[in-house]
Amino acid sequence: MALIAGGHTFGKTHGARSPEGCVGAEPAAAAIEEQGFGWTNKCGTGKGADTITSGLEGAWTVTPAQWSHNFFSNLFAFEWVKTKSPAGATQWIPADGQGANLVPDAHDPTKRHAPIMLTTDLALKFDPSYREISKRFLENPEQFEQAFAKAWFKLTHRDMGPTSRYLGAEVPSETLIWQDPLPEAEYKQINDRDIKKLKAKILDSGLTVPQLVRTAWASASSFRDTDMRGGANGARINLAPQRDWQANNPEELKKVLAELQSIQKDFNDTSNKRKVSLADLIVLGGAAAIEKAAKDAGHEIQVPFAPGRVDATQAQTDISSFKVLEPTADGFRNYFDANNRRSPTEMLIDRADTLSLNVPEMTVLVGGLRALDANTGGSDHGVLTRQPATLSNDFFVNLLSMSTQWVKSPTEGVYEGRDRTSGAIQWTATPVDLVFGSHSELRAVAEVYAADDAEEKFVEDFVDAWVKVMRLDRFDLSKQAQ
Repeated sequence: MALIAGGHTFGKTHGARSPEGCVGAEPAAAAIEEQGFGWTNKCGTGKGADTITSGLEGAWTVTPAQWSHNFFSNLFAFEWVKTKSPAGATQWIPADGQGANLVPDAHDPTKRHAPIMLTTDLALKFDPSYREISKRFLENPEQFEQAFAKAWFKLTHRDMGPTSRYLGAEVPSETLIWQDPLPEAEYKQINDRDIKKLKAKILDSGLTVPQLVRTAWASASSFRDTDMRGGANGARINLAPQRDWQANNPEELKKVLAELQSIQKDFNDTSNKRKVSLADLIVLGGAAAIEKAAKDAGHEIQVPFAPGRVDATQAQTDISSFKVLEPTADGFRNYFDANNRRSPTEMLIDRADTLSLNVPEMTVLVGGLRALDANTGGSDHGVLTRQPATLSNDFFVNLLSMSTQWVKSPTEGVYEGRDRTSGAIQWTATPVDLVFGSHSELRAVAEVYAADDAEEKFVEDFVDAWVKVMRLDRFDLSKQAQ
């Protein structure tokens, strides 16, 4: 409401004429010689007093170029009647010709007009809930100013992520809940010896490779590079609402986190100054599991790990704003909610883009996560290997094998991989799996990883892509690198 009223305190709408007969085709559909400069307007100058945009015409306040509280004053001072703009759009003006000369013309100093309101503006007066807030803003202008300032700041900074990414002398000292605040680490970070010891404890805990990989992926892959939200830092996967997301296997997640918290407590209780956060332990568990899976496949590797993550509290987590981060599809885990309107493959590409992954990174992660048996709910779809939980390139080898014929199964969205000779079912898969064989660009990448001599490259590329996702929200590491 503050943004509506504050925004309508300034400027005006533009609907000087009807676009029919005046405005040409949109730039993309215009003639090539117009070079995409914009909509050609044949009526008048096409700008200034002849501007045609929304079709609505007029200003709301008596000082459209200055901040004021006149929007709410006008809203409650007049009775409003429906009228039409010169372009034919519905808008509202004061009844009985009141306020006819209040608003200056934007272009001609000799002209004046009545203020206008849009239908949505009038809702702020007539809707009971909105009216209560509007009256409060009318009677307490300083509250309106503060609300607008905070709303404007949120609007223009919402996609910048945490305050640690802000620069300059005007960064506010206050941290707001929508900035997903994190506590400061008031302890020393674990060292290499601690890391080795913790990995061993995690692997000896009884937690499996798939469980550890699924948990680490669920935590880190919540990141969105569109607004720098989500990620493993903060361990919010242990908090509402993330711990209850269907894609995160809530029952399994509860078990895994309880075990990791037990390891965390034992370490922190016996360590003098160094402590480990649950957030770090989740990522470290994923690293330990991948190292074991690679070793089982004959590869000795070390997954890079950088401690320094902290654990957020429930009070630092805005449940309602975090709900929008819940994935309705995650092709990397072969998870797809049937209520989605877009296809599984489209949703996979969207997910990869949100994680700032390129095509080879997306491809190797899907293949590796299938080999690691990391599907949501432990589904076998796409787990094209006889050695699940082993980091191998089997997914690509078996997907592209000419001895397998893929056919639709009776279950919608599921395909069966049948032996071409016997007809026996060898595998099951989803569109997210088969697209790496059917799409020419993705198949070209898949063929690289399916090659007989590609195992080492596959493991190295998978680890690199995995670490990238685990560190997407580690803005502190980016600063250190600078």
